Amino acid sequence: MAVINRMAQLHDEITTWRRDIHSNPELGYDVVETAASVEEKLRSFGCDEVVAGIGRTGVVGVIKGGDNPSNFVIGLRADMDALPMSEFTGKPYASKNDGKMHACGHDGHTAMLLGAAKYLAETRNFNGTAVVIFQPAEEGGGGGKAMVEDGLMDRFAIDEVYGMHNLPGLDIGEFAIRSGGIMASTDEVIMTVKGKGAHAAMPHLGIDPIVAGSQLVLALQSIVSRNLNPLESLVVSVTKFIGGTALNVIPEKIKLYATVRSLSPETRKFAEKRIREICEGIATANDTQIEVYYNNNYPVTVNHEAQTRKAAKIASKIVGENRVETNIDPMMGAEDFSYMLEARPGAFIFLGNGDTAGLHHPKYDFSDEAIPIGCSYWAKLIEELMPAKPS
Repeated sequence: MAVINRMAQLHDEITTWRRDIHSNPELGYDVVETAASVEEKLRSFGCDEVVAGIGRTGVVGVIKGGDNPSNFVIGLRADMDALPMSEFTGKPYASKNDGKMHACGHDGHTAMLLGAAKYLAETRNFNGTAVVIFQPAEEGGGGGKAMVEDGLMDRFAIDEVYGMHNLPGLDIGEFAIRSGGIMASTDEVIMTVKGKGAHAAMPHLGIDPIVAGSQLVLALQSIVSRNLNPLESLVVSVTKFIGGTALNVIPEKIKLYATVRSLSPETRKFAEKRIREICEGIATANDTQIEVYYNNNYPVTVNHEAQTRKAAKIASKIVGENRVETNIDPMMGAEDFSYMLEARPGAFIFLGNGDTAGLHHPKYDFSDEAIPIGCSYWAKLIEELMPAKPS
């Protein structure tokens, strides 16, 4: 394995950073302490420019190459936020903040990009500019979108942008990537079913929204099983059914919550159309009213073909070609790095986290063994894609 020697030397230091972030998780845009620590470290590394407050609490560091810098600029992105859940790892560095946990490995992502930034600022063995991007609010807050809308790409003249995420179940020392859609879009749906309340013993005097809601849950499953081409990917999951206050009362209204995941804009539009049509039909059949709140959240994470090839080639140089899966199956989870890939060409790659608990699990922990590998990938992306000019 061709891990950069300096990354191996920095392993213990970066691990300390990672575990400190893990012990002090913050949510969404409220990553104030994490962002401040990132900013302080970037300044101590000697970055040419450090800017805080991009996308509210995002931090950006600029590192220029050696003596003959070109105008080419590559962005590298890590996410900083944790999840609103309790940790059950029992680790000595477990979360100190009740109800908050780094259960997705963003602590590792941040630490690895910091390690790469320290190395790149020391060596500057490349021709061009590296922009290290530390993003808040990936877990549902759209921090990637906020940074793009705050002028990230234009302000720092970024030409290409790359992202990385750990993946439990993939061996440490392995990477996985694919061209095209690699992670799904995610949409949020809230359906409010309005009927007429009544005594449960006299249902004929009311209009039962629970019956209509139950029909709605079943009917929505027909979108995937009977309306969609079986070769297309779509998930429609009703995850909450809320209504009623007493055993003997038919409620006035209920609410259903659902998530919709797809891998193409066409399928995404089709799903919304069918959900609205089904709600209209169920409402008519049951003499109810169904209000639909439909929010298009993160778009499909689409890897650009040329940049995917570049990313896979760099990963192969670190771990070997046989340890880089270049056609991983798409995942129905979502990722707001998608907004950055809509703004600039780039690629999103998975880094093996080994045989650990899954992402968003209370016993999950980022594998520190993966740190030198991830750091080396970031550094090699910069050095190989913007090679230093001969002196």
